[in-house]
Amino acid sequence: MQTMSAKFLQQKPQLLARTRVIKALAHPTRLFIVEELEKGERCVCDLTAMIGADISTVSKHLSVLRQAGIVEDDKRRNQVFYRLKVRCILNFFGCVESVLLSQRDEALRQ
Repeated sequence: MQTMSAKFLQQKPQLLARTRVIKALAHPTRLFIVEELEKGERCVCDLTAMIGADISTVSKHLSVLRQAGIVEDDKRRNQVFYRLKVRCILNFFGCVESVLLSQRDEALRQ
């Protein structure tokens, strides 16, 4: 039987990989970007206008999402378009909403 520390050490690489994805989502701007990309691909210029930040800031957020494997880009002439790489990330949002509803319901019962 494995000890707890041996089991943790065995699972640690996978846990770290999950942490990178979750950290990439842990910013309101990046959550907004993912929600917008749910509707379809967007160019950086459109996302910049929607967010109201400069292009370098939006590009940095997109880079974090791309490095985490959440979005992918497509360069067309002088514009870059982004889309969700894996749509199942949206399931995570549904789970988060369930947690929030549960917390709200619990607060109302108190």
